[in-house]
Amino acid sequence: MGAGRTRTKGSLMGSRILTMKRQAAELGRIRTGYSRPNPKPDGRPIPVKSKTFILTSHSREYIAAAAVLYGGRVEQWTPQGQPVAQWRVITEATELRAILPAGDPLDQANEKWTGGGCERRCDGVTEKLSGQPCICLARYGDDWHERKPDEVCRPTSRVGVFLPDLPDLGVWRLETKSHYAADALAGGLDTVLQATGGRGLLPVRMWIEQRKAVRGGQTKQFQVIVVVPSLPKLRHALSGPISTAAALDPASLDRPAIEAAPAERPDYLADARKCRTEAEVQAVWGRARAAGHQSDELLADLQAIAADIVKGIDPRTGEITDDQDDEDEPDDGIVDVEVVSEDTEPPTANPAAAWPTAAQPGSGARR
Repeated sequence: MGAGRTRTKGSLMGSRILTMKRQAAELGRIRTGYSRPNPKPDGRPIPVKSKTFILTSHSREYIAAAAVLYGGRVEQWTPQGQPVAQWRVITEATELRAILPAGDPLDQANEKWTGGGCERRCDGVTEKLSGQPCICLARYGDDWHERKPDEVCRPTSRVGVFLPDLPDLGVWRLETKSHYAADALAGGLDTVLQATGGRGLLPVRMWIEQRKAVRGGQTKQFQVIVVVPSLPKLRHALSGPISTAAALDPASLDRPAIEAAPAERPDYLADARKCRTEAEVQAVWGRARAAGHQSDELLADLQAIAADIVKGIDPRTGEITDDQDDEDEPDDGIVDVEVVSEDTEPPTANPAAAWPTAAQPGSGARR
C-alpha cells in the first residue's frame, strides 16, 4: 500500500492504528458510482460505475454550488438502506482539484456493514469490535477478498479533502470499497504526503482511472482514484510544506516575486518653501541626502530658496516680508531681544545639514 503502509494479501494492517482523531466537519461525499433500479421486482439495485465524480450532501446549497462549478443536474436522492433523503449531482467533471488537510487524511479498514450498522472492522489481523483474529482470513484463507461482497469484509478507504471553490469550511469525504483501488489510493497518498510529511495543506488533483487486472485466468476491470500533487513543478512537491496561500493558488509558486514599489519621492522644494530660516532649508537638504535623492539641480534650487529667505523674501509668494510690522510690536514700543554672549556661537537648527563646503557662496569653488 505504498511507503509507510504494509499490506498482506487481502488485508489491511501494520502502520495504521485505529484511534479516534480530530477532523473537520463533513460537508458531503465524493462518489464514483451509483445504483439504478433493477427491472426485476425482487431484484437488488444494480450498481453503476460513473466516469465522472458524483457529489452528495444533506445540504441542497452545497450541491447546487457544485452543479454550477462542475456541471450536472441537482436531484433529490435517498441512499440505499437509509430513510433520510439527500441531494446529489452527477457532475460532468472527470477531474477534481482539492486540498489535502494537514495530517494523514487516509483511513482504511476491512469493514462489513449490515442494516444494523458496522458489524466488523478489521485491520487484516484483528477484528477491532470483538478483539478476535481476522474472521475473513480464518474462514476463507488468503484469497478471502475474492469472495462475494456479502460474505466477507470489504476493503474500505476514506479520505477527506477540501474543495476550495465550494461554500463553507469542511471536508468532502471520498470513499471506495474496491480491493484493487485501496492499494492505488494509499500508494498515491503516500507519495503526496512525502511532500509535506503531513505538516501542511497540499493541493492535489484527483481523477477516475479505469484499470484491469488478471486474477486466476480472469480479467477484472475496476476503477481507482488517482491522487497526485497539483504543483507547477516536481521540485515544489519535494521542497516541504507550502503556505496556505500557495495551497489555494499553486501557480503562485512559479511566479517571480513582485518587488515592492519604491517609496514616493518627497517634494523637497515644497517643503523648503515652508521654511522660515536658512537652517531649516539646510535641514531639507540633509533629508534629501540621507534618502539618496541629492542632485546638483536640487541643491541649486534649495540654495536659491535659502537666499530669498535671507533677503526677507517669502519663498511661497515672492513678496518681501516686513519684520517690523507694527502689529507684531508691543504697544509700549519695547521689543524683546535675546542677549547672546560674545564668546558663544549661535546654535544651528541642524548642524549636520549644512551646505556642501564646495558650494558655499563666495568660496570660489564649484560643484
